[in-house]
Amino acid sequence: MLKKFFLPDEFVKNIFHITPEKLKERNVKGIITDLDNTLVEWDRPNATPRLIEWFEEMKEHGIKVTIVSNNNERRVKLFSEPLGIPFIYKARKPMGKAFNRAVRNMELKKEDCVVIGDQLLTDVLGGNRNGYHTILVVPVASSDGFITRFNRQVERRILSALKRKGHIQWEE
Repeated sequence: MLKKFFLPDEFVKNIFHITPEKLKERNVKGIITDLDNTLVEWDRPNATPRLIEWFEEMKEHGIKVTIVSNNNERRVKLFSEPLGIPFIYKARKPMGKAFNRAVRNMELKKEDCVVIGDQLLTDVLGGNRNGYHTILVVPVASSDGFITRFNRQVERRILSALKRKGHIQWEE
């Protein structure tokens, strides 16, 4: 059960290790990505210049991006709108509705999309439960909001169990 729900298909150090070339090899046409601690620190209001370049590179290669966040409308809108990136706020991840809505909005199929995030309990669990290819990234910041701090404690236990069972091939 742990493996089925909590083991991501891929693990990368950060979003910048996900390139259009690698995505094209998998025939990926769409990205559903978390915002806080995946793209930028949870308390950073705007995208970094490097992240803006990453978004532009995806767009140039025809890869659509939608931000799906459990955060509130104000936070997600203030970050996403200046970039012209579609978004879904209060997504209620790991529930699947927001993931599926993002795919419909991008006019793609589930098989054409990946889910990227920094949390096992929201991003990976939600993506895996709903049949998406999942990519776990190391959190951008070492600090978290209150609820996420609790989730991280649970995640450490899950990762430890997956590692003991030989399912994890990377170093944390």
